[in-house]
Amino acid sequence: MGPSSAERRPVLVIGAGPAGLTAAHELAERGIPAIVYERDDQVGGLARTVTYQGYRFDIGGHRFFTKIEAVQRLWEEVLGEDFLVRPRLSRIYYRDRFFDYPLKPLNALSGLGPIEAARILVSYVRARAIPHTEERTFEEWVVNRFGRRLFEIFFRTYTEKVWGVPCSQIGADWAAQRIKNLDLKTAVLHALVSGKKDGAVVTTLIDRFHYPRLGPGMMWERMRDRLARRGVETVLETEVVRLCHSDGRVEAVTVRDLAGEHDLEVDGVISSMPLARLVRALDPEPPPDVKAAADRLRHRDFLTVVLIVGREEVFPDNWIYVHSPDVRVGRIQNFKNWSPEMVPDATTTALGLEYFVHQGDDLWSAPDDQLLERGVREMERLGLVRGSDVRGGTVVRMPKAYPLYDAEYAGAVATVRDHLARISNLHTIGRNGQHRYNNQDHSMLTGLLAARVVAGEDHDVWDVNVDSEYHEAGQEAGAGGDRATPETARRPSLEELLGRAFAHYDPVALGTAVGTVLAAGLFLLTAVTLLQEGHPGVPLSLLGHYLYGYETTWTGALIGVVEGLALGFMWGYALAILINRMVGWQETVLERELEALSLDPLEGN
Repeated sequence: MGPSSAERRPVLVIGAGPAGLTAAHELAERGIPAIVYERDDQVGGLARTVTYQGYRFDIGGHRFFTKIEAVQRLWEEVLGEDFLVRPRLSRIYYRDRFFDYPLKPLNALSGLGPIEAARILVSYVRARAIPHTEERTFEEWVVNRFGRRLFEIFFRTYTEKVWGVPCSQIGADWAAQRIKNLDLKTAVLHALVSGKKDGAVVTTLIDRFHYPRLGPGMMWERMRDRLARRGVETVLETEVVRLCHSDGRVEAVTVRDLAGEHDLEVDGVISSMPLARLVRALDPEPPPDVKAAADRLRHRDFLTVVLIVGREEVFPDNWIYVHSPDVRVGRIQNFKNWSPEMVPDATTTALGLEYFVHQGDDLWSAPDDQLLERGVREMERLGLVRGSDVRGGTVVRMPKAYPLYDAEYAGAVATVRDHLARISNLHTIGRNGQHRYNNQDHSMLTGLLAARVVAGEDHDVWDVNVDSEYHEAGQEAGAGGDRATPETARRPSLEELLGRAFAHYDPVALGTAVGTVLAAGLFLLTAVTLLQEGHPGVPLSLLGHYLYGYETTWTGALIGVVEGLALGFMWGYALAILINRMVGWQETVLERELEALSLDPLEGN
């Protein structure tokens, strides 16, 4: 008979962010003793809420949106009525204009103009026709899906602000995780037909989200209090500096607090600390190649300049992406629009100007007063705030905010992961614990599953992906369903086989192709007519009866391009829908015939 819960040594959870607190909560649910150590002086990690003179603000904006039912239930259980539903509004600032994000075609067209819109479309068609055969970098990944022109306008400047390196040095993995389900045709389709793709809302395009009444830190402070009532202590300002392991198991840890260092015997460790620090804390230490791999893992750091503005409303957005190279601010949060209770005075507004930095660079090292001055200056440059409206502010720095996906990271993570796998009771979770740019719900899922592994279940915590549901965890993403085997995971359904046999037209692709041909044809015909001396092109001018504003002039040629794109897109889109419905009817007939004959198309003869 095994030891009772009271006799067992605790499982140590390193880090009191979303992943660590979720792991501790799940351990408590299963009656497994646990203790949480947090290096900082408050819980929440990157998802904390900081308070300054009664104003609350995020370290980055933290939307609460998930497809994982177990995580959604936990959020609702912890916060109840304090879990608000908030509308999303975000825009892109580019060339002194604001563009809606997600994309709205008419808004983008009016902002960029017909010539730029035509260049984007031609660039997109070219990229789809002649894509990069290998997608090794962020730049290649985006160009393949959006075209080079749109990449240059809406991706390059902002992405290089965030990461501090050229897009050609960022791995394609990051793009695949962060914008996996979004491409140009999806964005256009979302704008035209209520934002759904194959029946599912695309994560990047969600227009509503949950948010705690007093900011994300409210969730993790409630979670800490909930754990305390169940006997799980969260110890702040305490750093784990050594993990003593033997025969493939961690047996004790050394922690350092304000009083010094002391040892604790443990039954296991669930760690969300950065992988490099974890590797350096192992005793005995790992081989040189593992330490070298850990040291190659880099992060991007982050600071927020908070400005208190004496205006009831500054702009309606939750946040704005700043793509202008004229300023160094990358994103601007309007915390009042996340929740009205983030500000103590409704006649004022708190803005968070987010700068993506490296520790030790000029911004990170600058005094707070200089950063506040820069913030005011850049807000005036953007035309959002007058300096005379700013009543004060503060600066918050956050190290290791984003794992950097450079060319070396994947191999380095694989080396570290392989070594850590030899320690059976050590589990790594969360964004920094796996050096993976997870959203907080996926970080929470890694903590939940790691705790279930401790309890004896069989899960691979590393299978949790940033934009997919955990396929081995049943219908409730970790609810303990039967595991899928490789054989059943690869076994296609009848519908999938029929889908492969009866190819469907992509309405957006066909619409784009028809629109491009029609627009190009109108422009060329008009240009040829204009270039013929003494021939005003009377027959072609009859198109003015069908195309509003068209005439045989160079201005008319541009109008023809715009209207040709629109009309051609609609015709091609409608044609694809009609063809797909006819093909779908044929699929249905064949499927019913197969079912009637009780045939299994997966069985060979």
